[in-house]
Amino acid sequence: MAHLPDFISDLAIILITAGIVTIIFKRLKQPVVLGYIVAGFLASLHFKNFIESLVVKITGVAPDQVANVFKALPEISDMANVTIWSELGVIFLLFALGLEFSFKKLMDVGGKASIATLINLGSMIIIGYLAGQLFISQLIEGWTTMDSIYLGCMLSMSSTTIIIKAFNDMGLQKKKFAGIVFGMLIVEDLAAIVMMVLLTTFAVSQHFETGELANSIVSLLFFMLIWFVVGIYMIPTMLKKLKKYLNDETLLIVAIGLCLGMVYFATAVGFSAALGAFIMGSILAETVESKHIEHLIEPLKNLFGAVFFVSVGMMIDPAVIGEYSILILILTLVILIGRPFFAAIGVLASGEGLKVAVQSGFSLAQIGEFSFIIATLGMSLGVITETLYPIIVAVSVITTFTTPYCIKYSDNVYGWIEKRIPNKWEKLIHGYSASGYDTVNKQTDWKKLLQSILTLVAIYFTISIAILLVFQNFITPYIVEWMPGIWGNILAAIITLVLMAPFLRAIMMKKNRSEEFKNLWGDNRLNKGALISLIAFRIIICVVLVLMVLIPLFPRLTVLMVIISLVVVTLIIFSQGFKAQSRKIEARFLENLNLKQRMDEKKAAILPTVANDLRSKNIHIEEFEISQNSPSIGKSLRELNFRQKTGVNVVTIIRGSKKINIPDGNERLYPFDKLVVSGSDDEMQQLSQYLQDKRAQVSNMEEEAQHHISLSQYLVVPESPLIGKTIGGAGIREKTECMVIGIDRGDESIIQFTAGFMFEEGDVIWLAGEKEKLNSFEENISDLTPLIP
Repeated sequence: MAHLPDFISDLAIILITAGIVTIIFKRLKQPVVLGYIVAGFLASLHFKNFIESLVVKITGVAPDQVANVFKALPEISDMANVTIWSELGVIFLLFALGLEFSFKKLMDVGGKASIATLINLGSMIIIGYLAGQLFISQLIEGWTTMDSIYLGCMLSMSSTTIIIKAFNDMGLQKKKFAGIVFGMLIVEDLAAIVMMVLLTTFAVSQHFETGELANSIVSLLFFMLIWFVVGIYMIPTMLKKLKKYLNDETLLIVAIGLCLGMVYFATAVGFSAALGAFIMGSILAETVESKHIEHLIEPLKNLFGAVFFVSVGMMIDPAVIGEYSILILILTLVILIGRPFFAAIGVLASGEGLKVAVQSGFSLAQIGEFSFIIATLGMSLGVITETLYPIIVAVSVITTFTTPYCIKYSDNVYGWIEKRIPNKWEKLIHGYSASGYDTVNKQTDWKKLLQSILTLVAIYFTISIAILLVFQNFITPYIVEWMPGIWGNILAAIITLVLMAPFLRAIMMKKNRSEEFKNLWGDNRLNKGALISLIAFRIIICVVLVLMVLIPLFPRLTVLMVIISLVVVTLIIFSQGFKAQSRKIEARFLENLNLKQRMDEKKAAILPTVANDLRSKNIHIEEFEISQNSPSIGKSLRELNFRQKTGVNVVTIIRGSKKINIPDGNERLYPFDKLVVSGSDDEMQQLSQYLQDKRAQVSNMEEEAQHHISLSQYLVVPESPLIGKTIGGAGIREKTECMVIGIDRGDESIIQFTAGFMFEEGDVIWLAGEKEKLNSFEENISDLTPLIP
């Protein structure tokens, strides 16, 4: 009989056990990830040893006899094989996460999610570190500072998988706080990647210095920016040119090849494999093939991801759990109390109201997959004690079970807190950031100009430095060896500067002819002086970059090199060839970066955004899809009368590639129409029930429906022509394609009104519409003044 390799038999045991257990967990409506962990424990030697000792205690049979009986059962023969499979699992999990990530999505969630996440993340890292140093170090022999740091990082990571599963099961996907939690998870995922890089650096050096930390962060940002810029410049173009050759099979092979290639490159330059996989995923996320690749890669992600979580379960040791049960209980309480508290504080600090903050905080009261990945990293680097791993897994299992109950009872906690808040803190209940709404005001020219210039300078400066480093470390030594003497140095300098020249010109000259620049230049002398100083500063940056090329090659000719650098910079400024090349490079990059967005816009005819909300009234923008069996199909909006029945306003209907902005009452609904509506959480819930839309609408935080609807507010000023006019008579809908969704009059908030409602001086009008239409509102109705400057 042919011998079966151990890694195949081990994989068979893992997958058979995982298959059986996950079917049971599906039937029990428990998270699949938890089933994988339990399956790992059942397939491990720890479980076998636990059962053997239990049988010995119960029956009194000799241990040797019991061991002989259990010896006939299949078991994992080589944990090294499992480790290899699980490492592949981490790579594909991070690759899939990158495909779902998108840097544009990070920009969409904005600073609010970042503020909330950083407060929660930082606080839990500190709490975990202090708990490790002051308490746990007394309980576990061999506990080190590195254990405390890793513990803090593990306690700071929520579980995206568990949260999405809980929201789906409880029907909370459309709640306002769910959108905030998803935004926080996006920021948390990126923070976890950065954290893993820093932890790897610390583990290697075994000490912490401010300079070393700053160097690690700068290196990470530098390489991430270079990988992203170069990847966006090359990969979408390559996929577009090879599209006719890319069927499912070849596209899968190409995608995996790119992923593993970036993994290899990342590890070669000193970063983790997980970072390389994530970066390549985020690059491919900006291509038109991203959804196709995500679909093709899903079976691999599920397979190897399952093996990874099974390997996590194999680390559970009943003996360790029994010995440190008190510690596990304490860490569980730290998570169940600390994470909701600090997450709620973070959401409050971002400007949201107390109810949303409490709901968001209690949704994040667990640890999950990234905690396992960080623990695996620490084990592979040999910097954490083996005892910590099963403890963290046990804590994760407990908090996974408690997550639905934390979410369910968050409203009760909010009610208890609300009753005890003093009246002078009433603003805390509604949130303080009403001024955070987007308005139709144009940004100042200075703000626009400085933002664009700083972004361009940062990108082109980084690319120039990358070219310089590549030449200094790899190419220049070969040129000098091939052509010894001064001519080799001259040739190396010329080639380096020619490749850098388009980017140097962009640093100096981009945006010098923009509309904002022209407006500021013609404004006053003070602006002219500031603009000239800004140009001079950019030129100085380029002179320094040129000197960084020349001085290492000609160290004894410093003064001459300064003069030559000034000449080189002057030639670059006036060179039409470098100007054309710079524009061509930038045009190609922007085309590749925006290609997916344009394709999505062409399909849906509408752009994605994160809707602002009316915090004091709990109103926000959401999308609902009309299912094929909905009783609303074929009925007009007037017949359905959503506003009277549920309280929501239908702002837009998306129908295939067609969009109907501010639809009238005669518009009928068809299967798979997507309704963009405004309303409160309760109103959204009523609409969802009314439409009988029971399908799961959140899958890995994918935004299925897309819209570009925002909210804004206006103040009716004295002598406005709107005073004394009705909503219907003012013609706001016809002139601007915007909808009035609310009116504030004094202390009264008016949500229900008719077309005959008459405007008065001092009214605050709330509008919903596309940003382009809101931007033209001032031009069409110039009598309204934005409430927020």
